[in-house]
Amino acid sequence: MRLNFEMRIELQDLRWAIVAAQYRSLRQGAEALNVRQSTLSRRLRSLEYKLEVQLFERTNGGTRPTIEGLEFLDAARRIIDETETIAARLKTRSRGESGRLTIGVHASLSAGNLRATLIEYRRRFPDVDTHLVDGSSGHLISDLSSFAIDIAFVAEGNPRWDGKSLPVWSERAVVAIPEGHPLSDRDTIPWADLKSESLLLPQRGPGPEFLKLIASKLGDHDQAKLIRHDVALDRLLTLVGAGWGILLALEGATGVAYPGVIFREVHDNDGPTRVNFRAFWRQTNCNPSLRPFLDMLRERYPDLSADPVPG
Repeated sequence: MRLNFEMRIELQDLRWAIVAAQYRSLRQGAEALNVRQSTLSRRLRSLEYKLEVQLFERTNGGTRPTIEGLEFLDAARRIIDETETIAARLKTRSRGESGRLTIGVHASLSAGNLRATLIEYRRRFPDVDTHLVDGSSGHLISDLSSFAIDIAFVAEGNPRWDGKSLPVWSERAVVAIPEGHPLSDRDTIPWADLKSESLLLPQRGPGPEFLKLIASKLGDHDQAKLIRHDVALDRLLTLVGAGWGILLALEGATGVAYPGVIFREVHDNDGPTRVNFRAFWRQTNCNPSLRPFLDMLRERYPDLSADPVPG
């Protein structure tokens, strides 16, 4: 098949040729395309002229592809399929229904609202590649500023953020206690009873927020014996089970059982101590996958203190 490289073949030419071959009849093919038979016939003749090859044999019994026509139609179907696939992919990506979303977290998601939010988002948008990044609140805010991540869930109290934010949920403060510890017999633990305990603290994740919390509840936290480890939460809980101390954590960490470890809520005079979380993002972030995620957050956690603001 000798091609004229100055020719202009449109996708409609390919589609009409495929329909003509499917029905083996110009009349039926034209009816399927909702055009006149003469229009379809002229279009196919023009296509053959451009290609300089006969694609169809026309007889009183109908229209059928030639050998060259079969080769052309096979390529045409591949082109149409690939074009439609690309178009559908781009359309879903522009609507945020596919693509990639990078989420920063600094608290455990074995239980609680963060876990439920991620599960719901994955259910609604299974074609979005959701990537999680762990880090302290400072690191996550820095990653947001550099567009390394799209959105971050961080405990409230970061005054240096000049982008957008939305209050989402709060988590109760808990302590992980070794089984058999004197405090394990209580249903809840007052903050005052932690002053004489060895408190394990993570340097990663919400560690800085825990330090502020201890200072606000116990006063000078130098009175407490704080033991910091730069390891992940699961390793800290293993240390609790081994009797190394008590771990301050959030209720999101209570979804997994660890040998020799029990969880108890920490209370002050007003009841359970809670840590509030906000979602942070940059208004100039153009990732199409971010807007549906924000819409879902506003649906699940409406900010009743403010008027709706576009993301």
